[in-house]
Amino acid sequence: MDQLKALRYFSKVVETGSFTRAAEAFSVPPSSLSRRIADLEKNLGATLLKRSTRVVKVTEIGQVYFKQIQDILTQLELSDETVRSHQATPTGFLRISSMVSFGERLLLPLLTEFKALYPAIILDISLSDELSTLSRDEVDIAIRGGYAPNERVQAVRLMNNEFIPVAASSYLAAAGTPKYATDLKQHQGLFFRTPTGPHTWLCQSNGQWLDVSALPLAISNNGKWLGEQAIAGQGIMMAPRWLVQEYIDSNELQELHIEPTLHISQNPGLAIYLLYQKQQYLVPKVKVAVDFLMARFSADSI
Repeated sequence: MDQLKALRYFSKVVETGSFTRAAEAFSVPPSSLSRRIADLEKNLGATLLKRSTRVVKVTEIGQVYFKQIQDILTQLELSDETVRSHQATPTGFLRISSMVSFGERLLLPLLTEFKALYPAIILDISLSDELSTLSRDEVDIAIRGGYAPNERVQAVRLMNNEFIPVAASSYLAAAGTPKYATDLKQHQGLFFRTPTGPHTWLCQSNGQWLDVSALPLAISNNGKWLGEQAIAGQGIMMAPRWLVQEYIDSNELQELHIEPTLHISQNPGLAIYLLYQKQQYLVPKVKVAVDFLMARFSADSI
């Protein structure tokens, strides 16, 4: 027996003085409501209501019971409303993990606006290039570059993650400007180290993939430092366009147009993905964060 439902039915019958009106309030048949209350009486071993064809009267013990359960039902309703309000208003800790360079350049500036929109959300931001497992690492949202993962998460494509070769004019003046991929073997390279190792510079020729990586001058997992080395004229760097476009626009770096086109992977479609567990989208703080970030980025960005 669903005792809570029976209590609500009984209370409404006492308030309205009618099985029919009480049933209408809950959108159930009067017979169903009556059976529930009969089960309640059987469970209690007491008669709460005296039934007749025209009227319903509350017994003496029914009156006592009615008064006692009102506080319970009222408190329960208040508790339900509190939970509904909490669920409707995005609150609590929101844990976001992002790649370091993407987080510093694009994500963190946006979160100032997000915090102003949702002041009740407490941001917990972790910048790391290590791969995250959402459930294991207690992360609500992760932002990673690469390909849509195979794990059971929702992967939303935020933007392209095209890598391009860049160098400073000072470096090119001293070492020459490579035009062909094979020329890179005579140049100094600045390589980003991922959790699986440094990026390899690849090109496709006659249906074959070739490793045309330059001579490594420096390898680091710090994209900002590698960018500084490139600007200082130390070598050529393969970097995401979103990371270096600002330097190209200011002429601190130049985009190199090399044939065949350079890649860092044989698989096409590198992108930045927003990852979250599907069921977590029902949580208000996660939903508003996902919707906010999707609105700020698109697959055609940069």
